[in-house]
Amino acid sequence: MSSEIRYASVCGMLGYGYPTESLERAMAAGPDFLGVDAGSTDPGPYYLGSGTGFVTPLQVRRDLGPALRAAVGAGIPLIIGSAGGAGARPHLERTLDIVREIARAEGLHARVASIGADVPAETVIEALGKGRIVQDGPAGELTVERVRSCQRIVGQMGTEPIVRALEAGADVVVAGRACDTAIFAAMPILRGFDPALALHAAKIAECGTLCARPGGANDTLIVTLGADHFIVEPANPDKRCYPDSVAAHSLYEQPDPNCFYEPEGKVDLGGCDFEPFGERGVKVTGTRLEPTPSTFKLEGAALRGYRSVVVAGTCDPGVIEHIDEIEAGVRQAVAVNMARTIAGDEYSLRLLRYGLDAVTGRRISDAAPAELGVVIEAIAPSQELADTVVSLARSTALHQPFEGRKTTAGNLALPFSPSDLQGGAVYEFAVYHLMRGGSDALFPISIEEV
Repeated sequence: MSSEIRYASVCGMLGYGYPTESLERAMAAGPDFLGVDAGSTDPGPYYLGSGTGFVTPLQVRRDLGPALRAAVGAGIPLIIGSAGGAGARPHLERTLDIVREIARAEGLHARVASIGADVPAETVIEALGKGRIVQDGPAGELTVERVRSCQRIVGQMGTEPIVRALEAGADVVVAGRACDTAIFAAMPILRGFDPALALHAAKIAECGTLCARPGGANDTLIVTLGADHFIVEPANPDKRCYPDSVAAHSLYEQPDPNCFYEPEGKVDLGGCDFEPFGERGVKVTGTRLEPTPSTFKLEGAALRGYRSVVVAGTCDPGVIEHIDEIEAGVRQAVAVNMARTIAGDEYSLRLLRYGLDAVTGRRISDAAPAELGVVIEAIAPSQELADTVVSLARSTALHQPFEGRKTTAGNLALPFSPSDLQGGAVYEFAVYHLMRGGSDALFPISIEEV
């Protein structure tokens, strides 16, 4: 085994952009592979349910082209995780199409492995019946009905499927939904490096230079992993890693500052040391891994309905003072008007009052704000019904009386015409749970020459 392995995280998210000069500097350092994360659940369940991406194909093609050229030209693997955003079959195929397009256009030849992450509903139902499903966070108890309601279900793979793809001789790995760490830890683990350090380094690397200052995910990070340490350093000479910035990113998206969990086990950070290395790097030691029974996260999106919204605002002190009263009147009027069309429990109506309580759910100050933004949102079983509910709510809110009112209209100002905006399909996470165990069949690998 070599004494060290070096790699580059191209950027924090494929499609978010990066300076190509940074990638060139990273390539000059002689990396053993390139990796890049291409997805997340941060934008919510819509993209999984709809099968669409939250960055455009143009953005992905722009970022993927230089990375693919660099990796193929250097004869090193390029590993892409959570392809297309949500990592389901449509997202995976869309990313593979872009890889093929770039290869054809530039005369590149590569052995490409794609790893599916879609999990059949029947597989989840079988695991549920055997007690192998564990609640994860606020998702609630899983039922057969909730499983069957999903448009798509994916499993978040760990390092093992990517290791298998690399063992099969892949030059490029395009993985469906994957743990961010799996993208960067698979090759070091395959090469025999300490899994604890490999996973911790991967945790830092997955967001590009978000661990550096000036911060930002849209730049390239170089990682060097040794037998008992790893070093992170931004490729961009205008950025620098600091012990506190790297330590802080170790806590990113984690509820416990002392550890984080991956399919490979519990990564214990309690004994870590972070110290400056060179002019712009940080050296990390002391990470430990406690193996745990194998689990991976399931994500499943179900269609909830269709959305319509109105954006409005007011600076009328009377409207702001009586906004609770106005909202109650709007709700009552809509319920009465819609009663013969749809039951009240079949649609939802929200008035989000920005500047008052929309973000926190509670009043942010005893003093009345000078301006108030109001987003009226309706969700119903069809787009037509959602449009109808929001139209009634908007017209009622414009004219709703309140104590002390001197006018007959104009409660709200509408910045757009048309005022009512269709939001389309609405999805929710019906499955957001852990599954114990698993098998290679859950993450099948296909190989093609492009």
